[in-house]
Amino acid sequence: MAKKQRVDKVLSNLGYGSRAELKKFCKQGLVFVNGKAVSNPGLQVDTDIDEIVFNGEKINYREFIYLMMNKPDGYISATFDKHDPIVLDLIDDEYLVFEPFPVGRLDKDTEGLLVLTNDGQLAHRVLSPKKHVPKTYYAKIDGKVTEEDIEAFKQGVVLDDGYETMPSELVILKSDDISEIELTIHEGKFHQVKRMFESVGKTVVYLKRLSMGALKLDETLELGEYRELTDEEVKLIEVRE
Repeated sequence: MAKKQRVDKVLSNLGYGSRAELKKFCKQGLVFVNGKAVSNPGLQVDTDIDEIVFNGEKINYREFIYLMMNKPDGYISATFDKHDPIVLDLIDDEYLVFEPFPVGRLDKDTEGLLVLTNDGQLAHRVLSPKKHVPKTYYAKIDGKVTEEDIEAFKQGVVLDDGYETMPSELVILKSDDISEIELTIHEGKFHQVKRMFESVGKTVVYLKRLSMGALKLDETLELGEYRELTDEEVKLIEVRE
């Protein structure tokens, strides 16, 4: 439930200008609330009830945004990086004003499903180690993946730092010199999928995340494209399979 806030703050948060600019816009008669021109930029409004119009355009206010991106290779899952492009470089200004951030991370060379939001509580719930939200990946592996690997992953493997992973589900799609697999893990250690295969003497040469919880990547999204999540999809992120 939205609390009351200044109309200039609402418009500023949506990228319609600075507070100083919006003060001028109010004086110019460009801001209307419930059909009446607003001269006072400090007018308190309830965004759940009040109709706000700026320069003839009805404002659709929302506190949170939720985006699904098909992350391309070469981008860092962060809000800032000194050396490499970041996933936010792919986002339009109309969403950047909400200051979204990635929910978790995908490695620079990993593609696929990435959720971005400004909802810190949702991100915390999804990323909480206690939740064990499943994540499924498609990967190409240098080396033949075997039934023994399936069993090892089912039992949990020991990574290079001595950490023993939780049981995971490995499905072999193709076993050859370059194998193709799907892997579902229930935790999110650094470079986990790559390190799990290293523990059984194999190397990941391509990695793509397909799902988080019950939320699946929209395969119609080209690499670098994104769209808003539906309300139902937002709920799916946290569903434990």
